Amino acid sequence: MNSEFELRGVNHIALVCSDMKQTVDFYSGVLGMPLIKTIELPMGWGQHFFFDCGGGNALAFFWFPDAPEGVPGVSAPKNLPDRGELVSAVGSMNHIAFDVPPERIEEYRDRLLAKGIDVGVLLNHDDSEFGVAPKMHDGVFVRSIYFKDPDGVLVEFAAWTRPVGQPGDVRHEPRTAADRTV
Repeated sequence: MNSEFELRGVNHIALVCSDMKQTVDFYSGVLGMPLIKTIELPMGWGQHFFFDCGGGNALAFFWFPDAPEGVPGVSAPKNLPDRGELVSAVGSMNHIAFDVPPERIEEYRDRLLAKGIDVGVLLNHDDSEFGVAPKMHDGVFVRSIYFKDPDGVLVEFAAWTRPVGQPGDVRHEPRTAADRTV
């Protein structure tokens, strides 16, 4: 519970796309997110569209006619995490994870594949050395699949397998820029 501010979740996250029609086709057509608000920005600056992503939350996109292209490995990871990619630049959005029911994650992977989406393997995230296990076990706290949108935004379907925030879940000290290795 936040004692400073009454935060009620994420209102929206706003990303930038290269083509609003292609973005609408993917998020509404492929992922089934209803388009709930559209805005034409003044002075020809572009568009700002909002999608319902469940739970009272929204995912928004800006389309700017003169936006620079994304740079794989800078603005987003170059590939999917199960293919050895995870790093993106400071200040970038590494990925967006949507909460899905744990009992449906395998079905959802199959549905995405049937729609022609390149989806990574199902990952069982745990506290082992590499953070993933080959099979489900009691230490797995979330199961997930990763894929990309048409602009290379890394998208995750994540399914909690147990409540987090339990004893032992917060056990690492935060690192600083001085902790970087040369």
